[in-house]
Amino acid sequence: MATNEKLRKSVQKNGLHCTQDPVWFQWILIVITVTFMTLLLIMPLGVIFYEALRKGWKTYIAALSSRNAQSAILLSVLAAGIAVPVNTLFGLAAAWATSKYQFRGKAFLVSILDLPFAISPIIAGLMLILVYGVQGWFGETLRTYGIPVIFAVPGVVLATKFVTVPFVARELIPLMQEQGSEQEWAAVSLGANAWQTFWKVTLPNIKWALLYGVLLCSARAMGEYGAVAVVSSNIRGKTNTLPLQIDALYNDYNAPAAFALASLLALLGIVTLVLKSWLESRTHNTVSESGNDS
Repeated sequence: MATNEKLRKSVQKNGLHCTQDPVWFQWILIVITVTFMTLLLIMPLGVIFYEALRKGWKTYIAALSSRNAQSAILLSVLAAGIAVPVNTLFGLAAAWATSKYQFRGKAFLVSILDLPFAISPIIAGLMLILVYGVQGWFGETLRTYGIPVIFAVPGVVLATKFVTVPFVARELIPLMQEQGSEQEWAAVSLGANAWQTFWKVTLPNIKWALLYGVLLCSARAMGEYGAVAVVSSNIRGKTNTLPLQIDALYNDYNAPAAFALASLLALLGIVTLVLKSWLESRTHNTVSESGNDS
């Protein structure tokens, strides 16, 4: 693996191409890629910030300072603040179980992790209603104890948790499988207990992948629309998250306020991409070092 890494660096240093395609063909592919990204990604993103600031900073600040906007921002932060830590702990447990142990149904468990990726968020919201709604499986029990879930804040949190379940686990499982269990066994043989092994050996090896998964989980939690729209009933100032408030403002023809709030999510996306690129490089270096050590 070290030889392959040296060859890759040599190719990059000398400006060599990995293919024998003609130069004109390479430029056609580059132009197509850049044009596609400009028209579908860069220009729409630029329009968001242009429309948000087109009527000046005073209008922009006023839109962000309104009561409904503040409530939507706080609810989005609350939902993400609950969903991300819970899914982080779950992701750690799932990654540890599937990468360190062998048990019946392991492949099925790993496949189930991708369920939120495979189904529409709208269907996810409907599933939650059928389970926790008034007419759902647990609806009567929840109503007896006076615990509102659907069309209330707990439903928003549940929907956010559902759609963000896979992110942390899916980042950790391949890395932990690649690293194996040799270092943990070595630590145990030297007298370390389970807690010491996790903090001193496992966590340092997976910290960048863990942060990467948490970052993606947080971005999805803040920007989720479909599942939350189904279970929240879109009550302004109460169950509207940031994406729902943007949609409500735009439908009310209040475009400046809608674009102002949209710029927050767009800025979050840009920050996420920057941090994502940095964490990807750190994760890649961790895998490379692990492979070289082996």
